[in-house]
Amino acid sequence: MDGGTAYLVATLGCLVAVAGVVVAVLALRAKRRQARKSGQTKERDPFRVVDDDADAVRGDPRRLRPGDIVEIRNTQYGVRGTLRFAEGDWGWAEHLLDDAQGAKIWLSVEEDPDLELVFWTGVPGPDGVPQPGPARLDFAGRSYTSDEAGQARYTATGTTGLNPSGTVRYHDYLDPTGARLSFESYGDSPTWEASTGELLQRSEVRIYPQSTSGTDGGPIGRAG
Repeated sequence: MDGGTAYLVATLGCLVAVAGVVVAVLALRAKRRQARKSGQTKERDPFRVVDDDADAVRGDPRRLRPGDIVEIRNTQYGVRGTLRFAEGDWGWAEHLLDDAQGAKIWLSVEEDPDLELVFWTGVPGPDGVPQPGPARLDFAGRSYTSDEAGQARYTATGTTGLNPSGTVRYHDYLDPTGARLSFESYGDSPTWEASTGELLQRSEVRIYPQSTSGTDGGPIGRAG
């Protein structure tokens, strides 16, 4: 076989291989489109295996709702109420917890795409609490930097002390260690409620569902 023939054969081989890949990709896309049209469950994400296994053992925080029990760092709390937020195509949930000491505490659940669980504690009273807005805030010995701010709509279930639905303004701050400082203002209130948050590991949270009826209340994370 001379050089020209060998080159032609090699070129044809490459074209056949590329065509095979294109056909496979198109077939996979067609399969996904058909699955969406028929309402089938989307394909399993291989990077979610660990999370799915943890959910099977420790319960799924995405399905947490009023009446359930959540164990955080070996302490059990009842879920009094749930707020589900939507801002554009983004959604997250906050679950108000019962506390024996009467503190205002809650668990937020967010997914983009990894699951993020944050344990929040309300800061009592406005005295000594800075107001949101600056790019940097110092509070309780920490220096926080502005992370994100916006306005969302919410729906409430259970006991939350809020209307069944409404709007909330928020401004979130982070420090270099990952600690959170957050401000929220509901409806037309000019008052900001401050809270500090700690990021939780998945192993620090266990869910004990108290009922199998109903739904999980909607998606958490970005739609699409």
